[in-house]
Amino acid sequence: MSDLILETHDLWEEFSEKKILNNLSFKLKRGSFLSVVGENGVGKTTLVRIILGQLKPTHGTIKFFPNRKSIRIGYVPQFRNIDDEYPLSVKNFVALSFSGYKLPWLSRQERQQLKLVLQETDLEKIANEPLGRASGGEKQRAYLAQALAVRPDLLILDESTASLDPISKENLLRLVKKLNVDTGVTVLFVTHDIPLAKQFSDEYLLLQPNGYEVGPIDQLQVADYEGGQHV
Repeated sequence: MSDLILETHDLWEEFSEKKILNNLSFKLKRGSFLSVVGENGVGKTTLVRIILGQLKPTHGTIKFFPNRKSIRIGYVPQFRNIDDEYPLSVKNFVALSFSGYKLPWLSRQERQQLKLVLQETDLEKIANEPLGRASGGEKQRAYLAQALAVRPDLLILDESTASLDPISKENLLRLVKKLNVDTGVTVLFVTHDIPLAKQFSDEYLLLQPNGYEVGPIDQLQVADYEGGQHV
């Protein structure tokens, strides 16, 4: 098996004659924790949509190893607040990720997997509570649990900490890092928060209007990126 999970070559996307991603070529290693950073409009969301198969690149290629069908992808969106009256419990919300979801008619394997992922994301104690009454950090952990329930090879966090308070941000990333180390899941973390990226990532991909940089996270300089959060 390749030590890579995906690779892009000369990738770019064109919107209204504007070129995004600038012939992006990078490799994502299995088991790595990569932060994708950059100012608004440089292509972070575009890259995620290409990886998810929602967008076809104008030019260049993206290759998965051994192939796209064999790669399970979990996706955690930017924090979306859920109404206080949202009817599903935390457990039922997480279980939505199973195809043919119908509690209590999940298979034995699905029930075991659901129990495990609730434990991993520290949601077991509130599993039967309405999700609408959970805190912001708990709701985002529920989104994370939903993404992890399919046991992904690649976990994409798309600005998933942007609206959380500092403690909730760090708790969520500490949990993701533990799963990265313990299970080997590859993590792609899209963020504006450079200090958070430097704390938890192994590598970075900095997208810029006229190019990009890839390297070990300790080489990323906050001063080189005006859009990063300095506190």
